[in-house]
Amino acid sequence: MTTTIERPEDETSAGSDVPTITADAADGSPELGQASTPETALPAETVDDDVPRAIGSRTQDDVLSLYGSLVGSGALTWLLYYQILPFTGRVGFVLCWFGVFVAMYAGVSAIGNPRLVVIDRVMGAIVKAGALIVFGTLATAVAFTLVRGLSALMNVNFWTEDMSGVRPTSSLGQGGVLHAIIGSMIEVGIAVAITLPLGIGTAVYMNEVGGRMSRVVRTIVEAMTALPSIVAGLFIYTVLIVTFGVSRTGIAAAAAIGVMMLPIIARSADVVLRVAPGGLREASLALGASKWQTVRQVVLPTVRPGLATALILGIARGVGETSPVLLTSGASTFFNADPFNEPMNSLPLFVFSAVRSGEPLYISRGFAAAAVLLILVLILFVITRLLARQRVGRR
Repeated sequence: MTTTIERPEDETSAGSDVPTITADAADGSPELGQASTPETALPAETVDDDVPRAIGSRTQDDVLSLYGSLVGSGALTWLLYYQILPFTGRVGFVLCWFGVFVAMYAGVSAIGNPRLVVIDRVMGAIVKAGALIVFGTLATAVAFTLVRGLSALMNVNFWTEDMSGVRPTSSLGQGGVLHAIIGSMIEVGIAVAITLPLGIGTAVYMNEVGGRMSRVVRTIVEAMTALPSIVAGLFIYTVLIVTFGVSRTGIAAAAAIGVMMLPIIARSADVVLRVAPGGLREASLALGASKWQTVRQVVLPTVRPGLATALILGIARGVGETSPVLLTSGASTFFNADPFNEPMNSLPLFVFSAVRSGEPLYISRGFAAAAVLLILVLILFVITRLLARQRVGRR
């Protein structure tokens, strides 16, 4: 086989420095006088239409479909509801508008989008609408209470005086709710002193001790979390006031509040102890510690933030109860720091008495007391969230 290499005479006209290679074509090599140019087959470019988008990303189609459906459904509903059909209710308009919006949003999304995208958009709109309704309801209640009680909240005497000698028709510059605030603190403090050891002890028994009765105790605790507050008040009223002759004082109200707080604390502490790492218990027992030493020195210190959360949730449940204190503690207008003698007022009881009085100024005081109670409960829940976040961050 003979191979000849020739260089072109005019290199400028050749356009390349590569010599021409000629060879016999018997074995499939390049023909004579042709340059060897290997051909490489490139894969065809493919586009995958089913590639998922990043979570939280929004395209122009998403935005225009949403806002276009909102505006279009609102205009269509207004035209049909108020101009064509003989309807006037605002609640009915909102409900009809939301139904038309969901149908229009689904129809617009179905143009050029697969079925999964349509379902995702519609369900996302429904879930967000539900969350908006809940948040709007809460915000409306808080704003309404604050606005109605703002005139009384702005007075210093509201925080520093009681209602002794003050009539319901007196001006807002006289009297206050100091006696109700102190009464609520005393009653809740006594209830915490009773329910905290009982609730944590119950949770420890259900998780660390066990036995035949642990399942029965857990069932009773779970059932008591849904106990109506009026039932708790009737129970304490029947046992303490009717049977044992205890007068309607702060200690009876504290016992009724404790009945409401106990299942909340026990249930929350039970959940916290369940998620405690089992390796800590095993390591403590392997080092020779007893069961009680493991619980007291290892398990409980580990879940201390969770137990604090359980306590705060129980306080938030008990501090706003009205039915138990209405049946067990008499309403009073004077300051009383003795829970064993004389009636003791509290914030829920003061709100109930003021709002049902019918006097505008006294009703304003009731809304102001409700605002104080509402702010207190919101602060407790914020503290609960912060404690839970810190616990998750440490883990």
